[in-house]
Order: sequence, then structure tokens, then C-alpha cells
Amino acid sequence: MDLFTDFPERFEAGASVSLWREGKQRRQIELEHAWPHKGGMVLKFCGVDSINEAEQLKGWEVQVPTESRLTLEGQEVYHSDLIGCRVREHGEELGIVASIEQRTGTPLLVVSTEQGELLIPFATEICRVVDTARGVVEVELPEGLRELNR
Repeated sequence: MDLFTDFPERFEAGASVSLWREGKQRRQIELEHAWPHKGGMVLKFCGVDSINEAEQLKGWEVQVPTESRLTLEGQEVYHSDLIGCRVREHGEELGIVASIEQRTGTPLLVVSTEQGELLIPFATEICRVVDTARGVVEVELPEGLRELNR
């Protein structure tokens, strides 16, 4: 599985996780065993004892309940907390964070605006204030970035 956490140690025997897939009902499941493999993780779930049963979970996302998330240090934020935040520049409302694109290097905020999609690098030089409690990201865009996205 691809790893989207900085805390792979949370995947330990006995840990409870959620399995989620678009259009399907979320389900809780317990980890029997987990080990790193080729930059990702292999998870063995309790009660999933055959290749056939495991293949039925292909495409499901493993999620940790929000209340079980580890506290982040300093200015770090969970990317999922950015979704729905209003993006502003010098008091002007630009749009809403719709998703985060993970690419090599700096993640991109995908912002839905009245003019269409605006991609903003999630870098401290650009995203000057990130306040997920208020649901606001204050940015200072480099010259030409808006036009680059059109």
C-alpha cells in the first residue's frame, strides 16, 4: 500500500483502523500484523486469511480515526484539515481548498475559484498563515502564478 503518513509506527498489531472506499460503507478492522515493504507497508488484517479475501479490499483506503491522530509539532498540519479552508490574499477571497496534489517535492493546494482551478504550492514562502481551526489559508502568490494556472 502507498503510505500517506509520517507515522508508520502506528500500524502495529491490535491497532484499529477504518477501511473506506467511495460509494461503500466504512468499516472498522483490526491489524494482525504490519511490516514495511518497498517504501510502503504491508498490512495483515484480522479475519482476512486468504489472497481472495485480501483482493476484495483492493482500492480501499486505510484511515486512522481523527481522534487517534498524533499531535503535530510546530506549524505542521494534516493535509486533510486543509480541505475546505478558504484561501485569501491581502483580504481577497480566492477560493476553497478542494484537494491536495502530492507530487515529488512540494504538495499543491488545488483551490476551486470562480475562474476555475488554481494550483498553489503548499510552501511557507507562499502560504504565510495556515489556520485550520478558523479554516483559513493566507497566501502571498508569486507574480504570474494566477496567470500560469489559466
